Amino acid sequence: MANERQLKLKTKYVATRGVKEYRASIRDWVTKDDVVLEVGCEWGTTSVLIEPECKELVATDISQDCVDRAKERHPGIRFEVLDAFDVRAALELNRPFTKVYIDISGISGYRATLDGLALLNMYATAFRLEAIVVKSGALKQLAARLIPWTM
Repeated sequence: MANERQLKLKTKYVATRGVKEYRASIRDWVTKDDVVLEVGCEWGTTSVLIEPECKELVATDISQDCVDRAKERHPGIRFEVLDAFDVRAALELNRPFTKVYIDISGISGYRATLDGLALLNMYATAFRLEAIVVKSGALKQLAARLIPWTM
């Protein structure tokens, strides 16, 4: 049951649609003081854009093959294998993350909207982040239509 002492998260959620918007958000959301966790880096194409803008980047993907290929292509960036839904493993990276970038196909469709919301909440709760930027047309559509009710 919720009460006044319930944890109040201050994390901002930034929903983007498509790769172009997702990557364009870097210039507005990533600063030189940020320690960024990238979830779903695939071959490191977006990692290369994030890395010079932040203090530190840990780029992750669920696929060992993708991580191996990313390491080969971009040896100056830290790449790790990580299942996005294994927040305990993300905590074991032992870094003071301030921002998370999430690009995983599993939360892009409308049927996965609840999974996407749960994922955002898990990362916000575990890391007390300033912001999470997520590539999900479904979440962007939802956010655009949400109106917070106040009394």
